[in-house]
Amino acid sequence: MNLCCAYAAAGVKGIGPCRMPVMDLAQAKTQVRRLRRGDQLTVEIDALTHEGRGVARIDGKVLFVADALPGETVTATVVKTRRRHDEARTEEIHKTSSQRVTPRCQWFGNCGGCSMQHLDADAQLAAKQDWLLEALQRIGKVVPKQILAPLKGPVWSYRRKGRLGVKHVERKGRVLVGFRERYKPFITDMQGCEVLDARLACLIEPLQKMIAELSISRRLPQIELAAGEDKVVLVARVLDEPTQPDLRRLAEFASSHDLIFCLQRGGPDSITTLEGADAPSLYQSLPEFDLKMAFKPTDFVQVNADINRAMISQLVTSLAPSKNDSVLDLYCGLGNFSLPLARHAGNVIGIEGAAALVRRARDNARLNGLENVEFHAADLDDEPAALPILKERYDLMLLDPPRSGAAAICEMADSLGVRRIAYVSCHPATLARDAEILTRNGPFVLRAAGVMDMFPHTAHVESLALFERDV
Repeated sequence: MNLCCAYAAAGVKGIGPCRMPVMDLAQAKTQVRRLRRGDQLTVEIDALTHEGRGVARIDGKVLFVADALPGETVTATVVKTRRRHDEARTEEIHKTSSQRVTPRCQWFGNCGGCSMQHLDADAQLAAKQDWLLEALQRIGKVVPKQILAPLKGPVWSYRRKGRLGVKHVERKGRVLVGFRERYKPFITDMQGCEVLDARLACLIEPLQKMIAELSISRRLPQIELAAGEDKVVLVARVLDEPTQPDLRRLAEFASSHDLIFCLQRGGPDSITTLEGADAPSLYQSLPEFDLKMAFKPTDFVQVNADINRAMISQLVTSLAPSKNDSVLDLYCGLGNFSLPLARHAGNVIGIEGAAALVRRARDNARLNGLENVEFHAADLDDEPAALPILKERYDLMLLDPPRSGAAAICEMADSLGVRRIAYVSCHPATLARDAEILTRNGPFVLRAAGVMDMFPHTAHVESLALFERDV
């Protein structure tokens, strides 16, 4: 008996032949069997999760449906059951949302790189703005006085970095290079990518063929791709030493595709070119600030160069530094924000936990002739109040923390004396938590907040929040 028949037999009324009714959990347990993996059912979608999945409710229990949109009626197959919710994938759409579009990528749905190509790009941004504001209100108990217009940029071929898995698949008789599948730990059988920089996307299929020719094809699990404005660099993680014929084949590939091939035999510091030289630097420019910045192939940089430029411009405008201001840039990386701010501020202090990025930031300051900025390596998550440099007073502060946020810094923000804080976030929930810390019985108010389209077609939410001392 299928689920619809089970409901009918139980005497539960619904709307339409397969509409799932709402019952309390006790009634559901006695009258209707629990969903099992492989079950198919027709449901109405009434919301969108922060991961970009549709939300249906079956007998009061939530069902997350991949590739379904609010307002749609779909037939879905259950792929996973959990205590608090179940998960399913869309099989057939009976009623289609007006915001649904045809995914541009032929591997969408299987590849785990994107989750929202089926939703109009503007609707994606609107959903992310809603997620941000909902998190701020629910978790942070705060509402921004101004909602910033979303920052938009290219939605295709925008990603200048990518980490791809490599696997020699015996049953296919060939090597796969690609992102992981959405539901499984396998490598997606893909020959291109619509969101990678075109200089990188066109390498996927040639890489599959070339790696299959290497003696170490089964001992090369990963390859990183990085595109600067000046060059493309690939970094292959190798578990065995390549033979001389392997090195020649890699060199031929690099020459024919006008790129630089590097090998990573151990940690990040082990990366070298095929000839044994240090990994080369790539470059990005920030014309508005007359800056040229270097980064290594595996360094963290914002993957969307166009949005990065727009974000920096908006941030500098929001902080509005003057030549009388001292600016504190925490989690500063290789100087992505510090150096543009130094063009306008009196002085900038950047602090970063990764020593390699601090060295790169100092090099970038010298490259651009900036003498009013200095960088320090320090762990900002381990009792930051004890750091001597954070016992000083500053006028402005920028936070660009990892997903875990910057709770400890926000707890001591008042003691730093800053009048304005710009917070760049990659996770709405931790931003909301930190917003609550800054505004709870404290001197700061949330002046403005908004999202940036750093990762189109994914559920990743990048945002900017501006806090000001309430005087």
